[in-house]
Amino acid sequence: MNIHLPGADVTERTLAIVGELKGLEGPLLPILHEIQDEFGYVPQECLPVIARELNLSRAEVYGVVTFYHDFREHPAGRHVLKLCRAEACQSMGGDRLAERAKALLGIDFHETTPDGAVTLEPVYCLGLCSCSPSAMLDGEVHARLDEAEIEALVAEARR
Repeated sequence: MNIHLPGADVTERTLAIVGELKGLEGPLLPILHEIQDEFGYVPQECLPVIARELNLSRAEVYGVVTFYHDFREHPAGRHVLKLCRAEACQSMGGDRLAERAKALLGIDFHETTPDGAVTLEPVYCLGLCSCSPSAMLDGEVHARLDEAEIEALVAEARR
């Protein structure tokens, strides 16, 4: 989504999300997921608000955000291409496909193309080991990839 809002709006929306979810058992992860769904990433200005509302330290909240690879500290591109880096995919040519995707996009993992179109991320298993190598583009999985298919995925993300 990557909505850029003034700080007051981020704080206000964060308070609303925390208010909706803090009654859950173990509310931190659902709150962080909802914030990322709302903003496209977890803005730094959310962390002290979450910490205060959940009676946690900012370090605890920041530790969770940085521990889980799915949470972003910066906005992602309009499209997110995740390439499986697990052993099954690597054994079936995943490394070669990853290098091809990087070359086509001109970026490395955890980077976004200069035009903001695509963010490339590694993922350490999509659960498609029998159909490797695999990738996910904007939440849609693609399996048994070859070079032509990775090129098509990159072209689709570039549109």
